[in-house]
Amino acid sequence: MKTLFVTDLDKTLLRSEERLSEYSVKTINKLIGDGMCFSYATARSSLTADKVASQLKIKVPLIVFNGAFIVDSVTKKIILSNYFNSDEVKTVREVLIKNRINPIVYADFNGTEKFTFFRGDMNYGKKFFLDSRQNDPRRNETDDPKAVYDKDGKTFYFSCIGDKKDLEPAYESLKSDIRFHCILQLDAYCDTYWLEILPAKATKAHGILQLKTFLKCEKVVCFGDGKNDLEMFKAADECYAVENAVPELKKVATGIIASNDEDGVAKWLEVNWERYER
Repeated sequence: MKTLFVTDLDKTLLRSEERLSEYSVKTINKLIGDGMCFSYATARSSLTADKVASQLKIKVPLIVFNGAFIVDSVTKKIILSNYFNSDEVKTVREVLIKNRINPIVYADFNGTEKFTFFRGDMNYGKKFFLDSRQNDPRRNETDDPKAVYDKDGKTFYFSCIGDKKDLEPAYESLKSDIRFHCILQLDAYCDTYWLEILPAKATKAHGILQLKTFLKCEKVVCFGDGKNDLEMFKAADECYAVENAVPELKKVATGIIASNDEDGVAKWLEVNWERYER
């Protein structure tokens, strides 16, 4: 039975210091070489995912930006995309302005991806993130808070970073709107919250089902740790939460495996992969 194995990256496949262990790289590459159909689904961009996972010799497309894009694993060219239309951007903009939230806005400008932010509003969490992207070629700063909503770009992702109490009102306003996919969760590396707003079809769940069809697989097995993996878990045939996963994910998981710092995903695959190929 042809099976697609899909893992989250941060705090699932990656260790807590944001790197792959030598064991995970060696084990997964051997299994890929033996015929395993393996990919990842991440909230990271294609660029930042490649910085931490380039050692993996993945042959099938990758799911990035929580499902906004499916990209070629070699060329990183976009295969499938999900963008907001102008009315959707207007709605999100009105809600964020009403709640005094200055987002980081990701958009495509004639094939060039940029993330734009207002430099006049900086909190600990936003600074932590932006400091880690100092040399990112996509970085675009502005002194005008309205300029982040540049109409010349095709917007696909709003990232709002701050205290939970400050982000919750916007989340409550948008989460029930069928045009949007909203995630509010604690960051994996910094003690601050992220509100992520994407087009409705930009989900890891939609991404793995598209990949399943594209690759003609009969089954999907996935791995994760966070709230943004919940929908992917519900869409998969089997789903395994690492020991360090949030309680909500463990509750719906097929099983619990060793933690990210114990190479849980690679160890599980090494033991179990062959039985899916019989």
